[in-house]
Amino acid sequence: MSTVFIISAPSGSGKSTLVELLRRLVSGLDFSVSYTTREPRGSEQNGREYFFVLREEFEKMIAQDEFLEYADVFGNYYGTARRFLREAEERGNDLLLDIDVQGAAQVKEKIPEAVSIFVLPPGREQLEWRLNNRGLDSAKVIHRRLDTASREIENYDKYDYILVNDRLEQSTDDLRAIVLSERMLHSGKSLSEDDQNQVRRADVHRLSNAQDRIQPILDSFRRTKVGHN
Repeated sequence: MSTVFIISAPSGSGKSTLVELLRRLVSGLDFSVSYTTREPRGSEQNGREYFFVLREEFEKMIAQDEFLEYADVFGNYYGTARRFLREAEERGNDLLLDIDVQGAAQVKEKIPEAVSIFVLPPGREQLEWRLNNRGLDSAKVIHRRLDTASREIENYDKYDYILVNDRLEQSTDDLRAIVLSERMLHSGKSLSEDDQNQVRRADVHRLSNAQDRIQPILDSFRRTKVGHN
């Protein structure tokens, strides 16, 4: 039985980079490429960043119950096809899903044992700086992304693990520890000392252990939200 790993984060939190590095470090981990009805941007290629399809085709897939999850985001559909889970199970691999909080809730409803990880930026100011410096969006879009981030972050307590992406190398190692730890715990095998170290490293990021550490980050978004009201 494959383990499904869900990773969610506000736009600009560095999730895509973390996912890319994790896939290099951990074998036996299939990655689901989402379907979308939006147009490709820049150098994006069909089947690499997304499967780009027409709205009619996406809605036909919905009618045929071909999605594990899907959502309409800013007027475009995004979704994860069920076939990726079937294919991962056939290969004996686990499945990694890079999806938003709406999609994560849908997958958790269908697969309660899925392991969910929420990636947080170090704070609102840092997120705004990252969004501005990557140069992909207008000021209006960045403002909208920050508002969306504030809403998404309020869902942090629905996730099993919380990972603050402050220092990339450390965050990558922590994410790897979470995946390996869950694999070991699901295997039922006795753990070596190295295995136990990985479990301890992962446990630091469990929701129940992360509250004090992430509270200042949550407050930084809530203060700004109150200030705009």
